[in-house]
Amino acid sequence: MASDILHTVRQWQGEGRRVALATVSRTWGSAPFPVGSQLAADDQGNFVGSVSGGCIEGAVIAEARGAINDGNIRRLEFSVSNEDAWEVGLACGGTINVFVEPAPAELNAVLDAEADGRSVALATDLESGAHTLHEADTVSTDIAKAMRDDRSRPLDDDQFVRVYNTPRRLAIIGAVHIAQELVPIAQKAGFEVTVIDPRQAFASEERFPGVALNHDWPDDAMRAFNLDRRSAVVTLTHDPKLDDPALDVALPSDCFYIGALGSKKTQAKRVARLQEAGFSDELIGRIHGPVGLDINAQSPAEIAISIMAEIVSVLRQPPADD
Repeated sequence: MASDILHTVRQWQGEGRRVALATVSRTWGSAPFPVGSQLAADDQGNFVGSVSGGCIEGAVIAEARGAINDGNIRRLEFSVSNEDAWEVGLACGGTINVFVEPAPAELNAVLDAEADGRSVALATDLESGAHTLHEADTVSTDIAKAMRDDRSRPLDDDQFVRVYNTPRRLAIIGAVHIAQELVPIAQKAGFEVTVIDPRQAFASEERFPGVALNHDWPDDAMRAFNLDRRSAVVTLTHDPKLDDPALDVALPSDCFYIGALGSKKTQAKRVARLQEAGFSDELIGRIHGPVGLDINAQSPAEIAISIMAEIVSVLRQPPADD
């Protein structure tokens, strides 16, 4: 979670420590860590996180301790040489801007939003150090784009926004072989995964170790999943008795992706069933079926790769008005 460092900040403050926070606010060239990367340091010599992978860490920590002592913000700029870049695994050097401040009170609001399951963005005036917290449904175009892209970014020379989104989630209907391959790929892509299948012999801890499993009937499980704009759904069972109830809930929901396994013939039969059930062509058209990018995938692993690639493609596609 992007907020892990903030939890440490809150813990340290609860123990009476004074804390400063450093954030990468802009980069040029090949930077070790992306914009939004953070490091926190306390008044006892401890630090957590990173803004550079090591090549400027010492200087940033020293400035963070200075901010703890005098209460002032700092705008730092570092150039990473080609030689230093090689040491942290980059092909060439670049420039990094880092904003250092005494840990602001607004961080508690960010953590409260996380606890409530809300995505927020914290905009910072780099000149004054003032912060403004933005909710996902009330943000300007630039901040909305940053939140949609999951990418913290500068808004202009003196404004920066740090995105704190809720995790993306994937509901997989059917604990089949493809699901076993898809789960770890989705997790590596940053998704929280739930496998839904009432057949407990399929959806077992042995077959899906450490994965959230739901053995309810798919429509009940999907309603409990509470689909939102950061959710994706993939049906994999080939069995209309299991796949269709999940689609009944997914189609009118806010989820950003719906995929259904099966051939073109299977998809045509699926469309006919959904039309007979009263779903509009517009809603039915949300289904990516056959699921996955057309890469001539054959094995379960290849099919899983094609599915995840399509989910990411849809996720990153900008709205028509961008």
